[in-house]
Amino acid sequence: MTRTAKAGLDALLTPEESVLVLIDHQPYQFTNLHSHDSTSVVNNVVGLAKLAKAFNVPTVLTTVIEERGGHIIKALQDVFPGQKPINRTYINTWEDRCVVDLVEQTGRKKLVIAGLWTEICVAMPAIQARGEGYDVFVVTDASGGVSAEAHDMAVRRMEQVGIVPITWMAVAGEWQRDWARESALADLTRLLLEHGGASGIALAWELQLLATPVTDGVGVQG
Repeated sequence: MTRTAKAGLDALLTPEESVLVLIDHQPYQFTNLHSHDSTSVVNNVVGLAKLAKAFNVPTVLTTVIEERGGHIIKALQDVFPGQKPINRTYINTWEDRCVVDLVEQTGRKKLVIAGLWTEICVAMPAIQARGEGYDVFVVTDASGGVSAEAHDMAVRRMEQVGIVPITWMAVAGEWQRDWARESALADLTRLLLEHGGASGIALAWELQLLATPVTDGVGVQG
């Protein structure tokens, strides 16, 4: 049965209510990633992980049969150097009790998920968790499928049960919410410069302009 997503202010993410689960960003999974450019997915998921760390959002890392599929990519592991990913045999992450226990221990009900592949390792746990009462957000540009069609069909299927597709930069905006909120602003600025692409370039330009006094419409060194 179709479930309607929430609307209103409560529908937006906050860092205090969120928990992040990153699923199977492993070498084997990347070899058959064809919905997105692999470099882009790596950039986005690492940016998302750094974002979670900056906002103190609990993050669960998980792999599937890593002795065959490879360890989680180094750039992602480096964000959480002391955290060992949960290595599963279940295709559906939400059937692994170790993962679910960690999420439940946070007491948080807004579940943010990204992983490879969208149509299997993201859709299955997202749909199950949604059925168990979680508000589920899937970060589509930090995920990917074996084809553009596979990724798109997975997102459509998840939307039918009220799961919300979102991009990692949109997550950043919802977690920050107010530019006067300074607790994570320095970290947010840094990671946007590192991982924000053209948005990071625009931010660097804006910071340059803010730091440069202007007289008669001409920038002068102060």
